[in-house]
Amino acid sequence: MEDRLFRNAMGSFSTGVTVIVTETNEGTHGMTANAFMSQSLEPRLIIISLKEDAHMLNKINESGFFSVNILSEEQQDLSMIFAGQVKSAKKVEFDYLDGKPVISGAIAQITCTVKSEYVEGDHTIFIGHVTEVHLEGGEPLIFSKGKYRRLEKAGVTANSD
Repeated sequence: MEDRLFRNAMGSFSTGVTVIVTETNEGTHGMTANAFMSQSLEPRLIIISLKEDAHMLNKINESGFFSVNILSEEQQDLSMIFAGQVKSAKKVEFDYLDGKPVISGAIAQITCTVKSEYVEGDHTIFIGHVTEVHLEGGEPLIFSKGKYRRLEKAGVTANSD
């Protein structure tokens, strides 16, 4: 099977867009990722997956913590900045939740300590123990088939027979 066929098939699955953030002695670091999911309610665990050559991998190993920031539909510019798709002259400001850096205005901010990690294929899977959550209003930024998308509000009508 060709790599492009596999990538296109995986890209058919629409996801939210997150920015993973951590902090080391060298400063605050972030990267855009859509490989994120909840794993367990008790205990509260989430999963992120990072490619083996991602700079963020060493940063999380150094810090032992990270935050997952689910971006709003108004934050596409931040997604592109942290994905390295655009350079920005503006400095990204971070808030703090539970002593960990988070993206201001994200519709959900989830802070975690690293519980465990597993190397599988060309990625490292981090299991994060959730330490705090903050929610904001707004609609999520969506990524599907290589493009940013927005949710369309569906009208629901009741059939009155």
